[in-house]
Amino acid sequence: MRYCRFQFNGQPQYGLVETMAGRDAIVRILLMPPEEADGDMESLRTRRIEAIPLEEAALLVPVRPTKIVCMGRNYREHAAELGNEVPKEPLIFLKATSSLLPPGGIVRRPKISERVDYEGELGVVIGKTCYQPRADEDIRQYILGYTCVNDVTARDLQNKDGQWTRAKGFDTFCPVGPLVTDEIDPCFGVGAGVGVETRVNGAVRQQGNTRDFIFPLEVVIRYIAQTMTLFPGDLIPTGTPAGVGPVIAGDVMEVSVEGVGTLRNPVVDE
Repeated sequence: MRYCRFQFNGQPQYGLVETMAGRDAIVRILLMPPEEADGDMESLRTRRIEAIPLEEAALLVPVRPTKIVCMGRNYREHAAELGNEVPKEPLIFLKATSSLLPPGGIVRRPKISERVDYEGELGVVIGKTCYQPRADEDIRQYILGYTCVNDVTARDLQNKDGQWTRAKGFDTFCPVGPLVTDEIDPCFGVGAGVGVETRVNGAVRQQGNTRDFIFPLEVVIRYIAQTMTLFPGDLIPTGTPAGVGPVIAGDVMEVSVEGVGTLRNPVVDE
């Protein structure tokens, strides 16, 4: 299943996305938000509408999380490029839900920061309430799907503060979308993985693959859920590959995740 969230007849709606004649289009409206199904996606009723090409839809953020729990330094080369050691256990931090931004939304560089960086990532969307799962449970049952995330970061403030709340938490610093899908297998099974790429003004800046995670998704979700309950709709950005760098006003950032799509956001100065 692939779904987005979009403005339809003046109201926010969830829409099922299908490929028609080689183009992604919204073909049905979900009559109940996916996060309210608590894992029982077969129970969701839909209503057919006249197909709307995805690129023509007024897209909204496709998730409504109670929290955004991010993974830091989950690629060895990214840890090294910033002069950091590889963590011995998952390194997690929270990103403010007020930082969420839809596809096409404008990222604002705050006046108090001199360097704002892109960080393209695979995002995991939780579909079923998860707290301290049993060791024999299949973690995949708790995953609703996957999306693209740009963990925009005020790098100078991150270095100055020594902790990351302010640097990661500015409004507009968490673009997400364009859709959520369960049709990929990013890091379950031998050799499984999907590509993650970031471009700025069309030039490739980051190229990675989720099979290179230091901590695979099963480990990440179990680790987080030992501390806090993960609720349906919660978002887990899973770490960024090497190649992070600054953007300036006028730049356009694109984060692509294989099998998901491309998240585009322009940059302006506050």
